[in-house]
Amino acid sequence: MNQNWKNDPRVTNMSLEKLNYLTELADKVQNTPKNQLLSVFMALNMDANKSDMRFSDQETDLLVSILTADMNEGEKKKLDTLRLLSKKLSRGSK
Repeated sequence: MNQNWKNDPRVTNMSLEKLNYLTELADKVQNTPKNQLLSVFMALNMDANKSDMRFSDQETDLLVSILTADMNEGEKKKLDTLRLLSKKLSRGSK
């Protein structure tokens, strides 16, 4: 997997906890078959929520760019759909 995300300027202002999370995410994505990536992403997202870790829109964009780096367009579209659904659900629960 491409490790260029580590040089992304968006990571310079992130906490160590979030950087560790991103590293864990990148490692899991690298070692997960493509057809299981969405479930890995969802599990990591649930873990982040349990630990009260919140990401800004920019940080979320970076997470998605890491996750989708090696995905085809169909897989990226599925993930975008899940993101939109997740945003709608989180707005409805507030």
